[in-house]
Amino acid sequence: MRTNRRSAATVSPATTVRNLGILAHVDAGKTTITERILFATGAIHKRGEVHDGTTVTDYDAQERDRGITIFAAAVSCTWDGHRVNLIDTPGHVDFSDEVERSLRVLDGAVAVFDAVAGVEPQSESVWRQADRHGVPRIAFVNKLDRAGADLDTAVASIRARLGTVPLVVQLPIGSEDAFTGVVDLLGMRALIWQAGRDTYETGPVPEPLREEAGRRRRLLEEAVAELDADALEEFCATSALTERTLLRGLRAVTLRGDGVVVLCGSAYKNRGVEPLLDAVLAYLPSPADMPPVRGTADGAQVERAPDPAEPFAALAFKVTATPTGRLTHLRVYAGTLRKGESVLDAGTGRTERVGRILRVQADRHEEREEAVAGDIVAVVGVKAARAGTTLCAPGAPLVLEPPSVADPVVSVAVEARRSGDTGRLSSALARLAEEDPSLVVRSEAETGQTVLSGLGELHLEVAVEKIRSGHGVEVVVGRPQVSYRETVVRGVTGLVHRHVKQDGGAGQFAHVVIDVEPLEEGVTGFEFRSAVVGGRVPQEYARAVEAGCRDALAEGPLGGFPVTGLRVTLTDGATHSKDSSELAFRAAGRFALREALRRSTVELLEPVAEVTVTVPQDSVGAVLGDLAARRGRVSGSTSRSGTAVVTAAVPLGELFGYASRLRGRTQGRGTFTTRQAGLAPVPPSVAGTLLAR
Repeated sequence: MRTNRRSAATVSPATTVRNLGILAHVDAGKTTITERILFATGAIHKRGEVHDGTTVTDYDAQERDRGITIFAAAVSCTWDGHRVNLIDTPGHVDFSDEVERSLRVLDGAVAVFDAVAGVEPQSESVWRQADRHGVPRIAFVNKLDRAGADLDTAVASIRARLGTVPLVVQLPIGSEDAFTGVVDLLGMRALIWQAGRDTYETGPVPEPLREEAGRRRRLLEEAVAELDADALEEFCATSALTERTLLRGLRAVTLRGDGVVVLCGSAYKNRGVEPLLDAVLAYLPSPADMPPVRGTADGAQVERAPDPAEPFAALAFKVTATPTGRLTHLRVYAGTLRKGESVLDAGTGRTERVGRILRVQADRHEEREEAVAGDIVAVVGVKAARAGTTLCAPGAPLVLEPPSVADPVVSVAVEARRSGDTGRLSSALARLAEEDPSLVVRSEAETGQTVLSGLGELHLEVAVEKIRSGHGVEVVVGRPQVSYRETVVRGVTGLVHRHVKQDGGAGQFAHVVIDVEPLEEGVTGFEFRSAVVGGRVPQEYARAVEAGCRDALAEGPLGGFPVTGLRVTLTDGATHSKDSSELAFRAAGRFALREALRRSTVELLEPVAEVTVTVPQDSVGAVLGDLAARRGRVSGSTSRSGTAVVTAAVPLGELFGYASRLRGRTQGRGTFTTRQAGLAPVPPSVAGTLLAR
């Protein structure tokens, strides 16, 4: 019988640390897997359950009430002599920014898939996020004990929807309720979890599965040989691969991102968790395997190796307020940080003292004397740092690239129910925006209203509830409004603008000529180019023109919405020996683009969500009709286990209140999930109504 390998790692953290995240669609089992990992490693002694509200990482009251992960939570444990720092990330689309900030500081990830549903919409979204960050992954197909579970179908969806090569290293023993273990295709052995036991027993491959296991082992060898040069050499020489070569080849393929190792199990029944931990150590990188982190110092590129002896450098990726103080969560990339030392906030130039260093276990903390390269910790005493702030040694400044922040797509007006709470509301909103950069607070100049913007209706609901429960402020909330954008359909060329201002003393003079054109279809954002030759507009003035153009993007000519999806090219200009300045050229750029937008053909854009609706077969007609009434465009419909799964692109503004409508049309049996699908033009008939408001 195999025993748990609970241990305390004392070896160099550069090679014996794994920093990983758990990624998946909502309800795929991320939090349950995290809970089982903590139990298997001895970090906890009683398994918690999501439905009971007793898990370690879903510690917030709203998470327990709603039964979903809302906030990324870090935990730490040891397995086989290695320290595993793990972040359980949200699976709901409204909290994708939490995933983004986590991926920025992680070295690897475990992507979890439902064995019945396969790759779901948010599974695909977080996979693409991990692609952008170059994070190596392994996959875990969960819930093999469910009715309709099928490993091969789930793997086929990974291949088709994610565009990667799945390398399946396990074969299930039994199916659905009879699922009892897996065949390890590398060691060609069976791992069996007996009823009521927390660990597995090792035995020979069951006779009925030997032929199938041999066939799959052969397919695995061929796949690895195709992807790894060293494995191919051995395969050509011997027509087979040893377990050691397979292990080495799978690790190399994983680190390069050429394929994904696939394991399987049932986290709820505690089957498959220990082999998953072994795979984390075997295939995912340690901080020592990662390239030196790159940053800038005085305009030059600087590298820092993951070495405790290097100058200290860390990135703050999360800020939380607790009853005992403000916690700043850090990923230490280089150097050593000791309690009581001073660090430099590279963005502001402010020096702050670190009062305490904590190893985080969700909402519990273990104090430490120091943190070294590769660690993920929280510190107390740093007052001004925000998510994305670089903290470094005062004598060796460095600025690391911060995680990107998604643009808000939904807004609500909020005000205190009692006038005496206005100040407390302002303080609560400022604290929310500090903890979650994807929440934006602004004041409407015309109405005087305070507007809170976020990534979705649920995102704002959670934020408002935090104000009520966490800060004791009763608020009145307006109807959600989506964030529209304007874009250029047909631009202008050769627009000339002269900015001349003379009011005594030094004047202002700037002469610019610009072209405005739309970006490629489906591309958002803003691009600026300077095509001026002969030094007619110096480079510093060209940068000022770009800054002025960005100022003009704040309000478009149709309805005053932000403008996106255009390219501005500075083609010519002129300066004055005395009156030209960066201020003058910035003003010229702002006024020139405003005029160009008025002369261009501009259309209104609205955020669109990809909606996946799962309903009984007898409700499909009603659901399709309702989606059509919401201007939804159905892109697919499939049948699965007596239910229909409908996929459609629906304007986000039409989805407010959809949950209650769907429950009513399906007698409470219908469910839906969404993921952001970018921006789409608003039909002219609808745009006219919106702009007339």
